[in-house]
Amino acid sequence: MSENNDYLGVNSQSRLYGDVLILMLKGAGYALVACLVLWFVIAVIIGIGRALPEDSRQAPDPINRSSLELQVTDILVA
Repeated sequence: MSENNDYLGVNSQSRLYGDVLILMLKGAGYALVACLVLWFVIAVIIGIGRALPEDSRQAPDPINRSSLELQVTDILVA
């Protein structure tokens, strides 16, 4: 049996263009789904942040790594 099922009666170049178009639209659909999932995750994180009480938003960070100070003797000079 022949693998060339030409149901629409188009030439091979038009069929190739159609196949490429379908694959590009499929990839664009996947990208759209990925962007929507990322947007949804960010929206959920923002929603959780807004649901917290005001006092917890203004509280200092419990693990303040930015207050660590390096002394000059701690830096190794090669």
